[in-house]
Amino acid sequence: MMTKYLIGNWKCNKGIADARRWFAAFANQYRPVEGLQVIIAPSFICLHDLSEYLKTLNLANLSLAAQDISPFPKGSYTGAVAADMVRELVQYVIIGHSERRRYFHETEQDIAGKMTEVADAGLIPIVCLDQPYAKSQLLALNDTDSREMILAYGPVEAMTTRIAESPAQAAEGARAIASVHPLRPVVYGGSLEPHNVKDYVSLPDLAGLFVGQASLDVSSFLAIYQQLAAAMPRK
Repeated sequence: MMTKYLIGNWKCNKGIADARRWFAAFANQYRPVEGLQVIIAPSFICLHDLSEYLKTLNLANLSLAAQDISPFPKGSYTGAVAADMVRELVQYVIIGHSERRRYFHETEQDIAGKMTEVADAGLIPIVCLDQPYAKSQLLALNDTDSREMILAYGPVEAMTTRIAESPAQAAEGARAIASVHPLRPVVYGGSLEPHNVKDYVSLPDLAGLFVGQASLDVSSFLAIYQQLAAAMPRK
């Protein structure tokens, strides 16, 4: 059975206390489903505390991700966080999010450097791709040797207008990405909320969902999780 993913990106939100409260509330209602992996990306300041806190909660099929990483190794790079520094805290790293490209002017060279660092640290990259640049962004990954990789497709327009791309368009985008990297899971993200995910969760071209704003609220995130879980094939 192909693994499905639900990725929650908290972006620049939640301190340690608020993050703990979120996970405590989530744990009360979370019911793991075989083949469905939940990944939460909190801020850097929360990673160490949450990695320890999650050991006490002992939640199956749930992992942490870093929202970004340095394109450089450990060393004289003031303000940077190297992949090797978070390898004991997370399993995944988000790379190339459209907000990083837009607000921090990240280049394909920056992203290629981050990919190399993540792969060398033995972590799994979640590589963000946006239309209309997805194919050129994919080409930048061709020289990266990563044993695993998740491709997160999210049209910039859907994120800026807060209107999700139609399921048909999302499936078309996923197929275009899969034609370049056919062995990599493709997830869709872009203004997803509990009320509009039902038409995405069962698309055969998608391996899951990438959620931003709706992941900040436990009830909203759980509602999306439950819809994705209900669509999982049963043995």
